[in-house]
Amino acid sequence: MKAVHRLTAQQLTNMSATDMNMMSRIVFYEDRNFQGRSYECSSDCADMSSYLSRCHSCRVERGCFIVYDRTNFMGNQYLLRRGDYSDYMSMMGMSDCIRSCRMIPKHRGQFRMKISERENFGGQVHELMDDCESIQERYRMSACMSCQVMDGHWLMYEQPNFRGRMLYVRPGEYRNFSHMGMSNTSFMSMKRIMDSCM
Repeated sequence: MKAVHRLTAQQLTNMSATDMNMMSRIVFYEDRNFQGRSYECSSDCADMSSYLSRCHSCRVERGCFIVYDRTNFMGNQYLLRRGDYSDYMSMMGMSDCIRSCRMIPKHRGQFRMKISERENFGGQVHELMDDCESIQERYRMSACMSCQVMDGHWLMYEQPNFRGRMLYVRPGEYRNFSHMGMSNTSFMSMKRIMDSCM
């Protein structure tokens, strides 16, 4: 039995024909190797438990998604590009199955974000428009503990060179990261999510 998370009539009305043809889509499966019940999704889903009792494999048919191992877009995060993930728990070292997901919309404009050394935009502040492998090397910053995203969608990493736990941020203000399940966490490198990942 397949569950499908469909867009509302208003959302569909607001989309152009091109948008419809390029709509992102991911299919989740209860068991490994695309077995068991499935759930098809083309937008954000804060809690998958109402559709599937568990999720151990998935297939990204179009687009790019961030998946989370806790509900409400919390916990450890993983970027999934187009492709098959027959057993993503072993492929990515996840300790739990997917509980929620976010669809990353396409972005064709510029990328801009301000990173701050301390919470609530305190300490050193620098503006980024491209990927940064190490804020320590580039800006002599000890850490990034808050940020403001003006344009584009970004991934922030705990360690330099885009390693360690990641955090997906979209346009908005992030005075600290604790409300996203990342308390006492700082970030050392940032990467733009380009359309090439779609």
